[in-house]
Amino acid sequence: MDIHPEQLADDVTLRLAEPADAPALAAAFVENRSPWEPYRPDSFFTAEGQRERLEAQVREYAEGRVVPLLLVSGGRVVGSFTLARIVLGSFRSASLGYWIAADRQGRGLATAGVGRVCRIARETVGLHRLEASTRLDNLASQRVLEKSGFEPIGMAPRYVHIGGAWQDHRLFQRILHDDDPADGPTSAF
Repeated sequence: MDIHPEQLADDVTLRLAEPADAPALAAAFVENRSPWEPYRPDSFFTAEGQRERLEAQVREYAEGRVVPLLLVSGGRVVGSFTLARIVLGSFRSASLGYWIAADRQGRGLATAGVGRVCRIARETVGLHRLEASTRLDNLASQRVLEKSGFEPIGMAPRYVHIGGAWQDHRLFQRILHDDDPADGPTSAF
């Protein structure tokens, strides 16, 4: 699959992640530890831990199961968007996850990024639907999803273990198109 880097703002580029991004991504995770994230072992916050994670994502990308994207500004990672659990065939769906660095929030990057990722999901990956979830108290992320055409579809009790407890999440989806699945890709991109 061919995904080209795209400018989201004057100094911010959305592009595929690669193992060489490991040090910058580890630094971004250390700098932006968030209450919205699940528990992660200490190794997750290291360059080596991120390199292993990115190498796995590159393999999954080649198999058509994930699309790992980063927001980069001046060599610094300032956000991430991931299409995960991609299923083609008659389902044509994936889960969307994203985060923006604390010092870049409130500038429209999340909304612009979600919009671009939705376009990639439809035009490049051939998906019909995306799903996303947020903790009930993550109102900013819910606004991003709603501004990006996602609609709330329910609530999942005790959905993800975050902050030492199972947290309820609001579920969202966006239907990207209603084309016949026979018109799209049938295997990995």
